[in-house]
Amino acid sequence: MNDVIVTGGAGFIGSCLVRQLLGDPSIDRVITVDKLTYAGNLASLEEVLSDPRHTFVKAEICDRPAMEQIFEIHKPAAVLHLAAESHVDRSIDGPGVFVKTNVEGTFTLLDVARHYWLQLAEPAKARFRFLHVSTDEVFGSLGPTGYFSETTPYDPRSPYSASKAAADHLARAYFHTYGLPVLITNCSNNYGPRQFPEKLMPLMILNAVEGKPLPVYGDGQNIRDWLYVEDHCEALRAVLSRGTPGETYAIGGHCERTNLQIVQAITEAVEACCPPLPSGPRKNLVTFVADRPGHDRRYAIDSAKITKMLGWQPEHEYETGLLKTVQWYLENQEWVNLVCTEGTRLRRLGQADE
Repeated sequence: MNDVIVTGGAGFIGSCLVRQLLGDPSIDRVITVDKLTYAGNLASLEEVLSDPRHTFVKAEICDRPAMEQIFEIHKPAAVLHLAAESHVDRSIDGPGVFVKTNVEGTFTLLDVARHYWLQLAEPAKARFRFLHVSTDEVFGSLGPTGYFSETTPYDPRSPYSASKAAADHLARAYFHTYGLPVLITNCSNNYGPRQFPEKLMPLMILNAVEGKPLPVYGDGQNIRDWLYVEDHCEALRAVLSRGTPGETYAIGGHCERTNLQIVQAITEAVEACCPPLPSGPRKNLVTFVADRPGHDRRYAIDSAKITKMLGWQPEHEYETGLLKTVQWYLENQEWVNLVCTEGTRLRRLGQADE
């Protein structure tokens, strides 16, 4: 059997990964595990929910008995761990849940996986993999030059990145201490369809369509390395199938853009696809707001290792991926309405208490 568990599989990146895995005939079954918090929604899995090779389990990764039961029933050959609280702004507003999910949840999953793995017979034991999916934010902030790589020292600056750094360290410790065949990835900013509409790109797309203000933190010159979500998921599959346990792989899009450049490109794309606003061009909706605390200035990834060792590189050009993303949100208002339940705030969060 070649069954895989995907935690956080109803989220933005997770649902994309689930769809890709189900398109791989070598995978027998995909077991999606998700708590279905605000950022996870079955609407993102609608097209695969009836797939006979797919099983959905609603569960929290901190719930050890539930995790043990999932392993016992499904006997996976691999775990792809994506479940996480991931929004920096929310971590500023409420850090406790980030520690619980990202640290305690990762520990629980690692420990359950370790006990499961130890009782496997060969060759299943040798084949088992635990892929821990992390972020480039654990490395802190870059200056005007240079890149993050697999050997960059950790320097997290927000409760979110600190909780992910702790999870990375736990995953690495479980490899070195117990021999659990762990792989770790640190990826740059993702964009694409089905991203929860409080993140930068979908928020700006939807606000631009409706003629609402487009809030940009600080001077808008914070730089991120952007990667289309389909490319990220292809990288994860490459690491899972060809990566070496104990190794870390940095995944980047070779696409540095300032936040202001991203917002300006979105206004242009929306302007080209939608009727003009009575109030004037959408570029005039850009509004600079107070910067969030601990806002890292620049991220950029050197992904030479994964390219050289595993043969992966991004396929989507930024301009193409951005246009596809804008068009998807324009054509899928029903999905937006489903995920933006009562209480969801379509605005920038993370303004520190004054």
